Amino acid sequence: MRIGILGDIHGNMEALTAVVAALRKEGVDEWVQVGDLVGYGPEPSACIDLVRELGCHVCLGNHDAAVLGLLDTSYFNNFARAAIHWTCQNLRPSDLDYLRKLQLTVMRPDYTVVHGTLHMPEQFGYVISPVEALDSLALQTTPFCFVGHSHVPAIYLQRSANPRDIEVVYHSEPEVSVKGYQRVLMNVGSVGQPRDEDPRAAYAIVDTLTGIAAIRRVAYDIAGVQRKIRQAGLPEMLANRLSLGV
Repeated sequence: MRIGILGDIHGNMEALTAVVAALRKEGVDEWVQVGDLVGYGPEPSACIDLVRELGCHVCLGNHDAAVLGLLDTSYFNNFARAAIHWTCQNLRPSDLDYLRKLQLTVMRPDYTVVHGTLHMPEQFGYVISPVEALDSLALQTTPFCFVGHSHVPAIYLQRSANPRDIEVVYHSEPEVSVKGYQRVLMNVGSVGQPRDEDPRAAYAIVDTLTGIAAIRRVAYDIAGVQRKIRQAGLPEMLANRLSLGV
């Protein structure tokens, strides 16, 4: 089975369509999305429509929860809070209905999906090092777990013989063999707002038959989405950061 995994989208339709086109060329049997369909970007409804069309297995992200009033935005920075306010005013009732049905964690036979961490999904913490990865791996009951939230991709691999010995593969590696590992936790980065100084959209693909996991990048029309951000009246910083990948 080939699994295509979409990271945080954040209303960036240009990035999403580029990633979906790339995954369709590779061939995907199942689609996954790790939450944060909305927030920051100017086309949340269009992104929700495409994710639904793909039949993605989707979990709830913190920005998704925020527009539903399920999460206090006082800890958001001013730009993120302004984008949440804008998004609330521009979502359709059907979008809100869809987001309300999303769960914090999604489990399939081969993988688990959660936005932040598996050990405290409701707190939307970050997996940014082996320390946080170990806490989630301890509760992982499927071969793979897909997370996002930090917008920085990495793959954490754990062997059964020594569960505390975690190997980490960062985004500079195009693909890795996961054969021989009991658990694999993948932070798949971000489709719509990369923060690892690479402005290209990130996505992941896993082939459970060949045992290959990969995080890939694809260029997209950054200038196009920047124009839409400005036309929507969203904060200028949200447009500028896309060119820098921060």
